Amino acid sequence: MNERPGRWVNRLVRFVRGLDTSAAERCELCSGEIAPDHPHLAEPARGRLLCVCRSCANLPGNREDRRYRLVPEDAQRLDGFHLTDADWEALGIPIGLAFFFRSTPEGRVVAFYPGPAGAAESLLNLGAWSKIAAGNPVLSLFEPDVEALLVNRMKGARDHYRMPIDKCYALVGLIRSRWHGVSGGEAVWKAIDSFFADLKNQHGAAGAFRYG
Repeated sequence: MNERPGRWVNRLVRFVRGLDTSAAERCELCSGEIAPDHPHLAEPARGRLLCVCRSCANLPGNREDRRYRLVPEDAQRLDGFHLTDADWEALGIPIGLAFFFRSTPEGRVVAFYPGPAGAAESLLNLGAWSKIAAGNPVLSLFEPDVEALLVNRMKGARDHYRMPIDKCYALVGLIRSRWHGVSGGEAVWKAIDSFFADLKNQHGAAGAFRYG
């Protein structure tokens, strides 16, 4: 397994270090004040996410060069997702928590898992990933750069979500901010449990929900 810090990870200080709520946030395009539940734009070529106002969030549809991609605000629990223990082991992810998305600059699917220093990238076994993708056609519907497959196999869980990429990095920041010692400590495990309990509580009968 080949691990390395991801380009996205190095640029996403806002999410890895946690949000500073002591001051009003500003749109990173027009500098206008924005609400706590503001949308985000991804700029794949530079590997970063931007906090923006609702007006600036409409920019992607007006740009032919697709410099920015609007990050969706809806998540979906994938109750019928097929991923066996053998499939997971073949991916080579060292822990039971990771997210996967198609990076257009990289031209491939990339995988990240959280830890005390932030997120680490694990280079995928392409054969193993192709098998998983073939068995789960829903993956072909994910928007590149802005939607990820979030997998939770911690403590015996077998949960799979179609998640906005900003929420995946928010989870990374949550873990990093609460990690203590070698094993993380009780606080980080409570935070992880709370994050996924919140997801389960929010999804409706159709499986889709707005995750704030």
